[in-house]
Amino acid sequence: MASTGTDGTRVTERQEAGPGVSPSAAVPAWRPVAAVAAGTAAVLLLFINEYGYDADELYFRMLGERGLAWGYVDQPPALPAIVRVATLVFGDSLWAIRVPAVLCAVAVVVLGSLIAAEFGASRRAQLMTAIGLGSSVMVLSVGHWILTSSLDAVAWCLVMLFVLRALLRRDGRWWLWAGAACGAALYAKYMVLLLPVVLLLGLVVVGPRDVFRDKRLYLGMALALVIGAPNLVYQITHDFPQIQMARALGASDGSANRSMFVSNLLLLLGPGLAVFWVAGLIGLLRKREWRPVRAVAIGYLLATVAALMIEGGRPDYTGGFLVTLFAVGAVRADRWIARGRRRMPVVAVGLVLTALLQMLLTLPVIPERSLHSAAINSMALETVGWPTTVAQVAAVYDGLSADERARAVLLAGNFGEAGALDRYGEKYGLPAVYSGHNELHNWGPPPDSAEVVVAVGIDQDRLTADFERCTAVARLDNGLDIGNPEQGRQISICQGPRAPWKSLWPAYRHLGAYE
Repeated sequence: MASTGTDGTRVTERQEAGPGVSPSAAVPAWRPVAAVAAGTAAVLLLFINEYGYDADELYFRMLGERGLAWGYVDQPPALPAIVRVATLVFGDSLWAIRVPAVLCAVAVVVLGSLIAAEFGASRRAQLMTAIGLGSSVMVLSVGHWILTSSLDAVAWCLVMLFVLRALLRRDGRWWLWAGAACGAALYAKYMVLLLPVVLLLGLVVVGPRDVFRDKRLYLGMALALVIGAPNLVYQITHDFPQIQMARALGASDGSANRSMFVSNLLLLLGPGLAVFWVAGLIGLLRKREWRPVRAVAIGYLLATVAALMIEGGRPDYTGGFLVTLFAVGAVRADRWIARGRRRMPVVAVGLVLTALLQMLLTLPVIPERSLHSAAINSMALETVGWPTTVAQVAAVYDGLSADERARAVLLAGNFGEAGALDRYGEKYGLPAVYSGHNELHNWGPPPDSAEVVVAVGIDQDRLTADFERCTAVARLDNGLDIGNPEQGRQISICQGPRAPWKSLWPAYRHLGAYE
């Protein structure tokens, strides 16, 4: 038997049974959720070409252009492969590589609403979930820039949806789907492994412990390992580079990230939406009707502790949990609205104002020429000035004699500079670019015929030690009077390597994020 609620949501007998019974899923509100997802995509497409490539995007493009691989020093293989496919299908352009990011944002909005439906959300609660997520800082960020977090956010939502179905519906078949999704997600980002670990610990602590008697739980684990096995083999055979990366990130950014952990956490979905996910967390811990999934709340708390200790203490590593907490918060907000007629306008106005603020904070809505007088986020700063950077390096290269140019290569200090020189260098006839940053170091040193180097962003003491003659000739200037990471970095001309490149190259290796 089933009845229809006051807002049109189909309600089953289990939902009407009251506290103490796991709520069954509500009917997904496909049309309104699809409309919000389409609106999110439209906003992202409107700004898709603004500013320029992010440093990570230039790096992914460069990795994909080189050819597919089973893995990289700093990431699994999926994202460079997706970026490569996008450029082959749509052309080598900024908007082309961001199309997959837009699709990821749409997927998070839809999956978040489906998660809300698992908690018995009404159409209104599902719509609030979609609007809140679609306008959140996290979703707008992973939807504007193509990042490892873009795929990771989708992966966490998908795994979480299947886990919730296994627990709330008491249907162990969903453990198999959760395992398959988790194994596939390993090709996008290894942090997804944290999700099943903390969820299992949560089940041990608060239950329901009878899930451990279901053999399908273990089959799901085995399925995840089988599907993700190539990633594990890559790590084993390459001396566990992900552990090396985690240590490098922790050493370089850990202290700063931990000091800003709370503020960054509040900004992840946006300060205006924090009340929703906090209410969701409290609801999972306290509400009797959601006792079967209290492990999700415990898992989030454990994941937060882990995030403070792993890879530099960034809250976005566990951002996928916030989607579920936000969905639960929307369900609680909907119940609060139902108790008073005047409450709906308050929530509606709050969501609209929050959405506008978060778009301003996240998306490139300010014209690039006005950036010098505007406060914008750090990721947007990284997207400005790359063509100018390459033009200035090209001017230095053109100043060499014909003989020097014939023996010259480019040496970049980080993968952003290398990616920009690779993307725009052909226009200026620039030679091959080399870098010791992350995976690019594994591509090998320049040939021994490279007796002249145009170096950008390399420490001058390092260059002086490795070359007989080395002169700093220019400094980068983006022309916009904004302090992005490349502003003021040095361009040098160096000649006469003091040893074969094979001997010099190990000293140029460095791991870490772009900075």
